[in-house]
Amino acid sequence: MISEKMDMPISAYDEYLVSRPIYSEPRFQRENERNEVVQKSIPQKLKNSCSCTSTEVRVRIKKFFPVLNWLPKYRWKEWLVHDLVSGLCTGLVGTLQGLAFALLAEVPVGYGLYSSFFPILPYFFLGTSKHIAIGPFPVICLMVGQVVLAMAPDEKFLITNSTELNETMIDFEARDAARVVISSTLSFLIGIIQLVLGALQFGFVVRYLGDPLVRGFTTAAAFQVLISQIKLIFNIPSTNYSGVLSIFYTIIDIFANISKTNFVDLIAGLLTIVICLVVKDLNERFKHILRIPIPIEVIVAVVATGISYGVNFEEKYNAAIVKNVPSGFIPPVAPDVTLFSQMIVPAFSIGILAYALAVSLGKVYAIKYNYEIDGNQEFIAFGISNIFSGFFSCFCATTALSRSAVQESTGGKTQIAGLITAAIVMISLLSIGTYLEPLQKSVLAAIVVCNLKGMFWQVVDVPRLWRQSKWDTAIWLFTCAASLLLDIDLGLLVGIVFGLFTVLLRVQYPTYSSLGNVPGTDIYRDSKKYKNVEDPEGIKIIRFSSAIFYGNVESLKEGIKSIVGFDAVRVFSKRTKAQRKINKLLQKKLLTNENGKRKGLSTDEDSESDEDLENQVGAGRKAINANDMKMEAAWNEEFSGSVSVPVVTIHSIIFDFGQVAFIDVVAVDVLKGIFKEFKRIDVDVYIAGYDDTIFLQLEKCEFFHEAITVDVCFLTVHDAVLHIEKHKACCSNLGLMEAECDDSNGCNLSNMYSDARS
Repeated sequence: MISEKMDMPISAYDEYLVSRPIYSEPRFQRENERNEVVQKSIPQKLKNSCSCTSTEVRVRIKKFFPVLNWLPKYRWKEWLVHDLVSGLCTGLVGTLQGLAFALLAEVPVGYGLYSSFFPILPYFFLGTSKHIAIGPFPVICLMVGQVVLAMAPDEKFLITNSTELNETMIDFEARDAARVVISSTLSFLIGIIQLVLGALQFGFVVRYLGDPLVRGFTTAAAFQVLISQIKLIFNIPSTNYSGVLSIFYTIIDIFANISKTNFVDLIAGLLTIVICLVVKDLNERFKHILRIPIPIEVIVAVVATGISYGVNFEEKYNAAIVKNVPSGFIPPVAPDVTLFSQMIVPAFSIGILAYALAVSLGKVYAIKYNYEIDGNQEFIAFGISNIFSGFFSCFCATTALSRSAVQESTGGKTQIAGLITAAIVMISLLSIGTYLEPLQKSVLAAIVVCNLKGMFWQVVDVPRLWRQSKWDTAIWLFTCAASLLLDIDLGLLVGIVFGLFTVLLRVQYPTYSSLGNVPGTDIYRDSKKYKNVEDPEGIKIIRFSSAIFYGNVESLKEGIKSIVGFDAVRVFSKRTKAQRKINKLLQKKLLTNENGKRKGLSTDEDSESDEDLENQVGAGRKAINANDMKMEAAWNEEFSGSVSVPVVTIHSIIFDFGQVAFIDVVAVDVLKGIFKEFKRIDVDVYIAGYDDTIFLQLEKCEFFHEAITVDVCFLTVHDAVLHIEKHKACCSNLGLMEAECDDSNGCNLSNMYSDARS
């Protein structure tokens, strides 16, 4: 046998021949018995889910604590050095970014260090991604800051200074304390939402945040972050705005106060931006040479702190500096649960987006390094991390693209790199943090702006998306515009709704096509797209490329009319009218022959309009006879005189349901009507290429009955075509015999109608 295969020419493998019966659904089921699926009852499902063996307990514990899986397999000699170097570099960058991103969250900068430390600890035990760096992210911090500003604006903390002519001032200490409580409570609530969604296996919700939507949203958010940091770089007084069109109010406010710019802060900020962007670009270009990227943010911060301290920028030039960086840890504080009702909506949107950003980045690294991450476990990991962090005055944590890139590029292998990062941040909290107090806020703001470069470059997605998909381009642009014009939370919600709306539009107006056969094969393709495709004689094959449900059944009917070239209801109405007219003329001819004279022909029938056709359909269903003689016209022949009947050139229609994902009850009822309409004009309808779930749905909806049998269903389009051709060949042989009988009896109504008219 093997030698025979080896002797076969190579060209023989380029084609295949198949010999099998024509499979209708009944025949296939007779020859291949269907497995009956027994549905388990709800009590059985609950019993199975609640009971488990000792082995299953160990598996579930390891699933909940992934560290028990990877830590025993850790290659200490090979990986530890890589994780130490990676954790050191990421920790230095994370320390500076924590201080900078706290400005976006509208809390004192020192709390950014807490937010860079505490969330890492629970994720080390519960997370499944080995390469993402946990901590603050600019877009999430901006969303947190908007909630904080809305709930604790400056106006709530005005006090009167009696020593200076009753001048009102802001109680910064009380304001900052209130904002820390709000941000930590928000983090706690976000953690609860994430934990609940993870426990309920709701990891799939991230699928509704498609890549075009997320990239459009983050681009708009990056622009919002840029505008908010310009105020700090220029160090000009401005009002904090939130809500619809807030970004435009902020821009107007900046230009109105631009004359109050502090040039020391502006120069420091601009120099930081230029230096950081240039060095980051060099790191990217020469990453194959530089084993460890240059930590330019740390270097700039250290140098700027030294210059600010040496020159005393705060006193001499009124520069805005960090001032207070906490040293050591603060005791845990319970969140203010009374605030939950005021922040539940933004908490949900922030929690979902933070999870989506982390999981999408984690999947990129998981694919690159050949491991898997569990979406539901990630929900649980981030949920517990944010709950834990909420007790220590932290704001919401996710992952930052730049820190994760540093951790991965410096050779990080596992979550131990994250643990080293936390250790570096802890050292900064305990000893180094106080030395950063002279650092200018404009330098931190400039560091934030430099980290937005990747998000701004997402604008180049638009031309590529336009070439690939107009729908995805619309989602990107609409989400970006909505997030700029509306509040950032509302913009995300509107973007999600618009994305779902585009899906609804695509499903409601599905594509349909007329298929033809590639000669000599069982392949069927769109007749308009291929030259050598031929339509089977008298057969129309219609493919639907969407689910069929109540929302698109009308489009389905219009598509059928467009492809077949006629309206079955109208054809039947015309035939009914013509049959009645022919029958009346025959009766008059018979009366004329009996009386030996001609009767005048009434023109009442001719005056009937097409608007009356539908009312005549019911009457036309009855058998029509003249002097008890049943007659049938050859409707596909041309009639002379005033009888106008559309010629139907097809005898069969095949619906290709190969791309139909589901069908609902309304669609099944409409399908029944379509079968009935075509059957009345002697056009047979078949269904082919359907999935088993579609066939089961048709059975459940009682689609099959005496008029529509299961025999109209075929496994493939080619099976249906061969069945129709076989059936027509048999009928044509019988037709020859019947034609001889018809010729002898002279019962052709077309000729009789001509005789009656004469």
